[in-house]
Amino acid sequence: MRPDPGAVVLVGPECSVQFSGSRAVRVQVVSVDERTNYPGWIWLTGYVLGPRGQAVDKRELYVQAAGLKVLQLPAVTVAAPGRRARVPAPN
Repeated sequence: MRPDPGAVVLVGPECSVQFSGSRAVRVQVVSVDERTNYPGWIWLTGYVLGPRGQAVDKRELYVQAAGLKVLQLPAVTVAAPGRRARVPAPN
């Protein structure tokens, strides 16, 4: 599986042993290197996401593509817009 930019993926032990246990990370993909690697492995550039979904670090990761899990993020809710300020008509 080759993730698209913008996708959020879980990088865990299925991707590489260095991400086993508590070292698994959620990453928002920025790009995937097009160069040929070992079969099934990819270079992934993305932002590691913190517990609230904020970017905490930008990293390049070498992982087995088949081990990546695409995550569904909760829908973002937007507050209802307030009243717009009155703008006087031009004279």
